[in-house]
Amino acid sequence: MLRSPRDFFQPLAIGAPEPLREIPWTPSRMIHFLPVVTPKLAEKIPDMLKQVDVLLGNFEDAIPVDRKLEAREGFIQAVKDNDFGDVGCWVRVNALDSPWFLDDMLRLTEEVGNKIDVIMIPKVLGPQDIHYVDRLLAQLEARNKIEKPILVHAILETGGGVAQVEEIALASPRMQGMSFGPADLAASRRMKTTRVGGGHPSYLVRTDPDAEDPAKPRVTAQQDPWHYSIARMVDACVNAGIYPYYGPFGDIADTTGCEDQFRATFLLGCVGAWSLHPVQIEIARRVFSPAPQEVKTARAILDAMPDGSGVVMLDGKMQDDATWKQAKVMWDLAVNIAKMDPAMAAEYGIDPATV
Repeated sequence: MLRSPRDFFQPLAIGAPEPLREIPWTPSRMIHFLPVVTPKLAEKIPDMLKQVDVLLGNFEDAIPVDRKLEAREGFIQAVKDNDFGDVGCWVRVNALDSPWFLDDMLRLTEEVGNKIDVIMIPKVLGPQDIHYVDRLLAQLEARNKIEKPILVHAILETGGGVAQVEEIALASPRMQGMSFGPADLAASRRMKTTRVGGGHPSYLVRTDPDAEDPAKPRVTAQQDPWHYSIARMVDACVNAGIYPYYGPFGDIADTTGCEDQFRATFLLGCVGAWSLHPVQIEIARRVFSPAPQEVKTARAILDAMPDGSGVVMLDGKMQDDATWKQAKVMWDLAVNIAKMDPAMAAEYGIDPATV
């Protein structure tokens, strides 16, 4: 879609709030999914808000058809009843082609529009989906006198979406980020797996046979089938100034596999992941916070090269402007997390009041 750059940050409806020039960064190490909000679950929400960076109302996958309305109205009431404070208030609406999407958008903006931070759009096929949501939200913001723009988060879970990931990332100033959805992406690509995230024992490499003993067992290593797509998503998000996330890890009992998947995506550049069960909250919190020793190393590099130029030797390793930039990324992340997470501030030895 050809559009003048001068108009990119203009509201798309009269009376809608002005789009943000820069997406604010707040810790979002775990996006914790809430299912249908029953009275019993509603009682746990205040305590849940003390544990998570983002609490998300889920209306889409995993919600039975006969409970879609209950999920929506229950979350709306939970938003009304609770002070989210610094915790992100997010929601995953139903897909654009579903019979519930429009009512999801109408009800959310009418009832809690000034409290919703981000709306997650599933199964995004291309930038045209974001353009539609962008215009619709502007109209609803104007209609409901919403004071700040509601941001949009795309789930990358179709082959078409991966093919157009750069265009999706740049489609609107509302774009907050993207999450990687391995299950639907696997189905879209006709991959032969029923797993939700993680590796697969059939996706491997094998060493060559021993020339002297062809019958000798050959070492194999399981590979990551998601590496290419996640790395491409990270690059698209960085280019657009938005944030990449890993999505779900479906095997709740496999906490080791979950931690490995989260850690690999953190290393690649993701800032957080979905938590589908309370056991995954602490995994995400730990993985997407840089390790204290790495933060200490980053601080030492910054102290040794205050202006980020030249070259120094630290513990036998050469540090230059490139490693200074890497250290700055690590240190800035630690500082921002310390401002929101007193426990991590103590581990880092950072006093948020002095940085």
